[in-house]
Amino acid sequence: MSYRYEDGVKIENSEEYLEERAAEAARNAPIIAALQENEMREQRNDLLAASDWTQANDSPLANDKKIEWASYRTLLRDLPSSSDWPDVTFPTEPS
Repeated sequence: MSYRYEDGVKIENSEEYLEERAAEAARNAPIIAALQENEMREQRNDLLAASDWTQANDSPLANDKKIEWASYRTLLRDLPSSSDWPDVTFPTEPS
C-alpha cells in the first residue's frame, strides 16, 4: 500500500490513482527527455565555447597541448551520437 497527503490528510492511493499517475508520467516522458537532452547539449556547447581559444593560431599552448584539447573537443562534439546520450559523462578537460 502507498499513501499520499492532501491538505495534511493521509490518503491511501487507489489502483486507479496510481494508474493515472503512471499514465501521466508516460505522457510526460518524451517532454522530460527532450528537456534533458537540451540541457546536456547546452552544457556541451558551453564547454566547447569555453575551449575555443585552445585552437586559435595565436593560442599560447604548445602544439602537443593543442592536440590534447582538440581530442577533448572531438569527444565533446561526438557525445550526442553516443548510444547513452543524453545520459553521458562529460570527458575530463585537459590540464
